[in-house]
Amino acid sequence: MKNILSFLLLCPLLIWSQPNFSKAEKLFEAGKYDQARPVFESFLKENPSHLKTIEYLGDIAGHQKSWNKAIVYYEKLKQLKPSEANYYYKYGGALGMKAKESNKFKALGMIGEVKESFEKAIELNPKHIEARWALVMIYIQLPGIVGGSETKAIKYSNELLKLSPVDGYLSRGQIEEHFKRYSVAEQQYKKAIAAGSTKIGGQMLSNLYKNKKIKSLN
Repeated sequence: MKNILSFLLLCPLLIWSQPNFSKAEKLFEAGKYDQARPVFESFLKENPSHLKTIEYLGDIAGHQKSWNKAIVYYEKLKQLKPSEANYYYKYGGALGMKAKESNKFKALGMIGEVKESFEKAIELNPKHIEARWALVMIYIQLPGIVGGSETKAIKYSNELLKLSPVDGYLSRGQIEEHFKRYSVAEQQYKKAIAAGSTKIGGQMLSNLYKNKKIKSLN
């Protein structure tokens, strides 16, 4: 009887909450983050473990470059559902952006956890493409003395190639371009275009010609 009464008392709250969540979702999808945030926050007070709401709030914080807030939300998601790969990916991304905007000393102290977060995402979801992309970029951008590694970047690029030829070619192109092997980068971008990435591959190729001032090999 007590359970029935509790459910009946809770029903009006649930009925009231759902339209507010839907409203916040629509605002988020429209890019109206300042308007969506307070609605999500209100909904979260009534539903403190609602995963999607927490994720939305983390994403809003990320869009607004409030990295500390984003990290708190994604950390909570990891605690509530530690089996979800994407929560580790988003946590690592927010932490990585915070590191990028911090001084070098602080950033060095965060890099290990950033890498571990992306690696955990891959462990939980072996087909996670975005986490591999993130690791490729980390390993080519970091100096070797603090953990950068072309070998490891190529390793993750090769894994991408197996999962998605387009991402494999594009990521390898980024590696080659970073190390100023421009003609090799050009060929990788052309392979990506041939594999179906006409927009992104074409943009990367165009940027290569423009920024590096090399001529097309055609």
